[in-house]
Amino acid sequence: MKLLLIIVVVVIICMGVIYGIGSYLVQARPSIVGAIPKNLKNTTAVSFPSKSGSKLSGWFMQSNQKKGAVLLLHGVKSNRLQMLDRARFLQKEGYSVLLFDFQAEGESQGKHITFGYLESLDAQSAYEYLEQRVKGENIAVIGISLGGASALLGTVSKKAKVMILESVYPTIDEAIKNRLEIYIGSFAKIFSPLLTLQLQPRLGISKDDLRPIDKIENVSGAIMIIAGSLDQHTTLSESQYLFSRAKEPKELWVIDGLGHVNFAKALPEEYQERVLSFLAKRM
Repeated sequence: MKLLLIIVVVVIICMGVIYGIGSYLVQARPSIVGAIPKNLKNTTAVSFPSKSGSKLSGWFMQSNQKKGAVLLLHGVKSNRLQMLDRARFLQKEGYSVLLFDFQAEGESQGKHITFGYLESLDAQSAYEYLEQRVKGENIAVIGISLGGASALLGTVSKKAKVMILESVYPTIDEAIKNRLEIYIGSFAKIFSPLLTLQLQPRLGISKDDLRPIDKIENVSGAIMIIAGSLDQHTTLSESQYLFSRAKEPKELWVIDGLGHVNFAKALPEEYQERVLSFLAKRM
């Protein structure tokens, strides 16, 4: 009887912990982005409605060179400041740039992070807003992790001239399992399904709604996938599989010795050179 009671208590505790983890993962991450940095030229604060139901906040950086425009999509638990270094060198090179905060993050409205589901509608709305600002110009998209997944899950993949995807998860199952393995090791195989099961009651979505791997074939433009060889959040094999499912023209850049990091900060010169070269060739 005592053993049964202990087992019941342990199960209840484990379920409570898993529920708590689920609450933490979907929790909104509002933050103060602040005023436009003084050294940014031809930059205006913008806001626009999203099909996700939220009002999004961002910055539009104008270039008069008419080389095209780039939509920047930040990663999870972040905001547009994560993309600021990219925005600077892209504008300097002659591209107009739109960077914004996804729903439930930064200064945008929203109740829950949805791992790309509602964020895909944000990406779509931002793309359409940018189209109106740079009428007739080609548009590229650079997305980090959640940002890249959001671009793939929505209509942006069918419209962008170029897509550059960094550390993008193939499926939500793999994304959750990898993150749990980092903290609890092999027990992740047991607990990760308990987190994916929470998607429906918490967010009203299914794990089948969060499978960028099934959408990458929809990309109509050129695609570049960037991956860190030591990434534990999105493993190299997962990025390689994502790449294998993409259509030509495509390019895979594997960065040796790096994990799930901001590549533009870790290798600024090489990152700029590679990205600008790809854009120049494909835009």
